[in-house]
Amino acid sequence: DVQRRMTSGRTISRPSDDPSGTTAALRIRSELAQTKQWSRNAEDGRTWLGAIDSTLSSMSDQVRRVRELVVQGQNGTMTPTARAALATEVEGLRDNLLSSANSTYLGRPLFGGTTSSARAYDSTTGAYLGDTGVVSREVGSATAVRVDVTGPEAFGPAGADLFSTLTSIANDLRTTPANLGADLTALDGVSARMTTALTDVGARYNRLERAVTSVETRTDDLTISLSSIEDIDLAKTIYDLNVAQLSYQGALQATAKVIQP
Repeated sequence: DVQRRMTSGRTISRPSDDPSGTTAALRIRSELAQTKQWSRNAEDGRTWLGAIDSTLSSMSDQVRRVRELVVQGQNGTMTPTARAALATEVEGLRDNLLSSANSTYLGRPLFGGTTSSARAYDSTTGAYLGDTGVVSREVGSATAVRVDVTGPEAFGPAGADLFSTLTSIANDLRTTPANLGADLTALDGVSARMTTALTDVGARYNRLERAVTSVETRTDDLTISLSSIEDIDLAKTIYDLNVAQLSYQGALQATAKVIQP
């Protein structure tokens, strides 16, 4: 028995070795499996939120460029040809922003909610194709963190969203420069919404960071507890083995002397 423990490095090889220890070990292993799943969920959530953060940051930079173009277009001395050039650039930025809004993670649109569609927005009209479903990840006992942002939350509701606003800006640059003031106000509103979404994403990312740290600490504690139940005390086991060997050798010698007569 001592040799078996030395070879395996474990005190429990079968339930009969320590029934109560076996029960405790099974419970700890079950909890370990759960914490490892929470850790994987948190890592997936961090990746999801990280993708949203980088996408929104890039889009915010492009929106600021659109704002600069609108301010230029409000210059009363600008010719229609110059405004048309600005409108063309705005349309190019709109296409880029629409493409970014259709970014995906593992084949799912980042801003599409729980939709089964491959895109969050129609690449031509800019109409929202997603839904209002929430994507969340369980990272602890009764603790779930939302890891997505829907298109309307980030870019505004239909009719007052980023892409409708950009279309209006391009049209007004060509035909109705007087409306650019209202367009600028609408664009600032969308920009503020995107900033709010970025802030919310950052807060949720930090929450997942804390969850990962907590799960890792819990995993270490459970591993230590499991080791204390299942693993041998090497020094004690070596001592026990030496004592057993000496006892066995003494018994053999005594038996040999008895058998001779």
